[in-house]
Amino acid sequence: MRKWIWIIAGLLIHEVGTAQRSSEFSREDYVSTYASLAMREMFRVGIPASITLAQGCLESNNGNSRLARVANNHFGIKCHEWDGKKIYHDDDHRNECFRVYASAYESYLDHSQFLSTRNRYSFLFELQTDDYKGWARGLKKAGYATARDYAKLLIDIIEENELYQYDRMVLSGDFEEGDLAGLPSGSPAAAASSSMREVRLNNNVEYVVVEPGDTPESLRDELDLYKNELFKYNEGVERDAPLVPGQMLYLQPKRNKAAMGNEMHVVREGETLYDISQIYGVKLKSLYKFNQLVEGQEVPAGTQLYLRHKRREPILKLQPLEEEEEGETMKFEFE
Repeated sequence: MRKWIWIIAGLLIHEVGTAQRSSEFSREDYVSTYASLAMREMFRVGIPASITLAQGCLESNNGNSRLARVANNHFGIKCHEWDGKKIYHDDDHRNECFRVYASAYESYLDHSQFLSTRNRYSFLFELQTDDYKGWARGLKKAGYATARDYAKLLIDIIEENELYQYDRMVLSGDFEEGDLAGLPSGSPAAAASSSMREVRLNNNVEYVVVEPGDTPESLRDELDLYKNELFKYNEGVERDAPLVPGQMLYLQPKRNKAAMGNEMHVVREGETLYDISQIYGVKLKSLYKFNQLVEGQEVPAGTQLYLRHKRREPILKLQPLEEEEEGETMKFEFE
C-alpha cells in the first residue's frame, strides 16, 4: 500500500518541478495538477486533501505567486528552523525569510511535515479527516495566517471548486494508483517501490513488523520517512531502546477510535495501554480519554477498555477505608 501512494506523487515531479512557466495557471489548472499529490498526503498523514489544495490555491495565488514560481513555495512557509535555501519576500513585514524547495512536490511534503510535527496544530488531527470546515477554522485559530477571514477564504475555495470530492475519494479508496513509468531514480517513490518490506494495514493505518537487525534509522532510510515519524506515531518507542523483532511500528498517525466492531477490549495480564493502542491502531491519548484515565495510568487485568466511545464512569474511583489506628487511608476500587 505504501508503495503506490508515492507513485501518484512521483508522476508530478517532472511536470511541476520547474519554477518558471510561460503562462499563468488558472485555479482549475492548479487543482488538476496537484489534486493527486494532495490526496497522497491525506492518505499518508491525515490532512484533508481539500484543505491542502485550498491552502495551495490561496497561499500561492494558484501557483502564480513569486514564491511559488521562483522558490516552489506553495504554502507561504517561512524560515523557522530551516537549514535549506532561502528567499526574501515582503509579507506581513518587509523582506521576510521564506523556504526554497527544489520542486513543488517537496513543498507539499514539507507542508505535511510542518503541520504534523508542531504542537500548536496537533488538535487538528483529532478532527475527522473530511471535516474541512473544522480544519479551516482550526488553522486560523492556530495562527497559520494573520488574515481575519482566513477560514472563510479556505472554505469558499473548497465549496466553490468542490474540493471536498478529493477527501471522499481518499476515504473510499476511489482513485487510481498511477504508473511507475518515468519515475526519477532516487525519488521517494522509487525508494519505496524498491523496498521488499511488507507494509500492512490495521484500522486503515499502515504499519510494518520489525525484523532482526532493524533500527529506527535503517527503517527511516528504507521507507523514506521523516526523522521523527516512527517516534511520533508509536508513542511507546523510546529513542535509546532497541527495536524488538515482531514489534508493530506504524507509518502513519493512528486513528482516534478503533474500527467498527471493536467496541471493547478486556485487558490481559501484563498488557499495557500502549500495547492495546498498537493492537487496534488507536491513539494512546484516545484510550485515556475514552476511559477517563490520567495520562500514564495503567489498569489491571480483566478491565474492560472502551475503544470507540467514552465510558460513563471512570474505571478507578477513590474511596476511603474505615478509620484504623494508623489513620485514614485510601484504596482503589475497580469496577
